[in-house]
Amino acid sequence: MRTLSTILWLGTKELRSFFQDWVLLGLVAYSFSLAIIAQAQSNAQELHDASLAIVDEDHSELSRRIAHAFLPPYFKPAERVEERDVERLMNVGRYTFILDIPPNFERDVLAGRSPALQVNVDATAIVQAGIGSSYAQQIITTEIGDFLSRAENGSPPLVNLAVRIGFNPNVTTAWFTSVMGIINNVTMLAIILAGAAVVREREHGTMDHLLVMPISPFEIAMSKILANALVISVAAGLSLSVVVRGLLSIPIAGSVPLFMCGVMIYLFFATAVGVFLATIARTMPQLGLLYILVAIPLNMLSGSNTPLESMPPFFRTIMQASPSTHFVSFAQAILYRGAGFDVVWPRFLAVALIGGLFLAFGLLRFRSVAAQSA
Repeated sequence: MRTLSTILWLGTKELRSFFQDWVLLGLVAYSFSLAIIAQAQSNAQELHDASLAIVDEDHSELSRRIAHAFLPPYFKPAERVEERDVERLMNVGRYTFILDIPPNFERDVLAGRSPALQVNVDATAIVQAGIGSSYAQQIITTEIGDFLSRAENGSPPLVNLAVRIGFNPNVTTAWFTSVMGIINNVTMLAIILAGAAVVREREHGTMDHLLVMPISPFEIAMSKILANALVISVAAGLSLSVVVRGLLSIPIAGSVPLFMCGVMIYLFFATAVGVFLATIARTMPQLGLLYILVAIPLNMLSGSNTPLESMPPFFRTIMQASPSTHFVSFAQAILYRGAGFDVVWPRFLAVALIGGLFLAFGLLRFRSVAAQSA
């Protein structure tokens, strides 16, 4: 009971110190609010409101069908332009796509002459150019096929391909990047806040004061781990409810409380990493450099940015020993696919076991460093 009371007292001191540090407080607030909004809305990988113009030199029913087939939200309404203006409009970046339908296009199609239809693409808008070119080809091919089947009274296709996209029907990038932003920021801030708490004590000279008090290094380290884990848990929960669900209107399929339980288990590992790095670093700049070497590979190889299946087998095997990989896995299962505890409990157990081992190692390292300082 005395140990718990001491950890509670030191934890409240740590929370007061955190809320008086406007830089760290602003970092947490920004990371779980504006940063998530910016990441969700500025990193879209799908085609949206692409500017389109059409040079219709045929003025036929088929050319009008093709022009009317490019619809929102993928394309803006097509605008008519003249052939002589195409080069100038592309040079000034007025349109991303310009379709040039040549004269007698419909007649040549009906005659089976395979006429050429030109699609001019501004590839400086690389994402829209790549995806939009594929969309344009599909739209044009579909319209020509429908037109020919009706003109020639052809039979419908023998097989209709029905594609069912689960968990993200419109393949909206924001649904993925917003939640993954929260998951990555949990790791980032857990390491930074826990490490900064130790380094700050050392820089201010208050660590020596704590060590001469009847307080064990275990109590000092656990108070910092628990206090910072509490701050990050509350911030992540508010970000998921207020920013993702409220402001961005992104649906969450699973249980937020179950996800938060997993976050709190994972934070014992992530904050222990911060404490461990703080035993090596002497100043905040050193801690920042160590963070780059540790946290960025953890996030990049955890599966939050690219699937583990697309990585080399060597990295896939190594990352199975990282709690961040299991954290991303159960977070995606809960928040995207609505998985329950019966599905994600093996991941919870893996995070708890691996994280517990590293927590014990981090505490032993902190105790040894504290004993040398004393």
